[in-house]
Amino acid sequence: MRASVDRAGLDPQGRLPKVQIRRVRKGDLSKVRDVMEQTFGDFLERQLGTRPRQAFGGAQYVHHRWLMEPWGCFVAEEDSSKIVGAALAVTWGSVGVLGPVAVLTNYHNQTIGQQLIRAAQDFFDENKATMHGCVTYPTSPKHLYLYHKFGYRPKQLTAIMSRTIDRGPARGSALAKGAATAKATLTARRFSTLEEAKKKAALARIHKITNAICRGMDLAKEIEIVDGLALGDTLLLERGRDVIGFAICHSPGVSEAPAGALYVKFLAIDPPQKKPENLEQFVTIVEGLGQELGVQRVILPVYARYWTAYNVLIQCGYQIDFTMVRMQRGKQEDYEDPSDLVLDDWR
Repeated sequence: MRASVDRAGLDPQGRLPKVQIRRVRKGDLSKVRDVMEQTFGDFLERQLGTRPRQAFGGAQYVHHRWLMEPWGCFVAEEDSSKIVGAALAVTWGSVGVLGPVAVLTNYHNQTIGQQLIRAAQDFFDENKATMHGCVTYPTSPKHLYLYHKFGYRPKQLTAIMSRTIDRGPARGSALAKGAATAKATLTARRFSTLEEAKKKAALARIHKITNAICRGMDLAKEIEIVDGLALGDTLLLERGRDVIGFAICHSPGVSEAPAGALYVKFLAIDPPQKKPENLEQFVTIVEGLGQELGVQRVILPVYARYWTAYNVLIQCGYQIDFTMVRMQRGKQEDYEDPSDLVLDDWR
């Protein structure tokens, strides 16, 4: 059954109610989640002809992002009483990531979405993010035009890919043939098992990797929130004592992982180590974590400009579930090297 949506009322003079943009407070979190679910449920129903039971398949975005970046989360509130829209924004060092942005369906065309995005842009500017990005639906002219108004340019597609986990022995791959020496020297550790001092050292090494991919990019807050709230874990890919890659993994529950799936928010291999077989082995390790957790599938996002990484996933048996289009603005909008081994999701 389709959820009902309250209609915007008129005041005694026949004017639309006043909508104020403010930052999210703790007491808003459940209402913000409801606005997100209802808005995207309406959109997907229009697109697909049937309403999904859960707009995000059980994935959660609001609570942990607010804890991670409270100053980047905004609501649109009608007459200081009803939340009718929301926008979440986080900073990865020099990179600002916007979304989701949601406005209740019957409050569309009142510039509320624009006001929310403007608040997020101010937040990025305050934090000196030099590149801003988001993803949206490539089939929605309305979404594309909304972000275009703020200088976001459509770039390439992000493919959300998945694979059912094998229950037998670890799978092999054509990429791995002839790479036995490289495979034998790579191991993985969980960030959560490290002592505090070693966690700081690992974060510093990870920052060197992300900075080599995009100057100023820093995923420390994402890793710390996953660790602090037990949303999943971050895998460290090591050769000897050196960290040559990492993967921020969300497991089902109150994280961004849909029900029954292990979801990788961000994975990267150090550019000097960007051999396809290294990524292939890392994907196998991630799948091993999924087997330990008892999930049915692994979800890996890949931006199409990272063409080598995309091809590795295809050879590993991953298939596209759906696509989004990346929108970017800022000085570093063309930083991506197609040969970099990066899996990232800007939803």
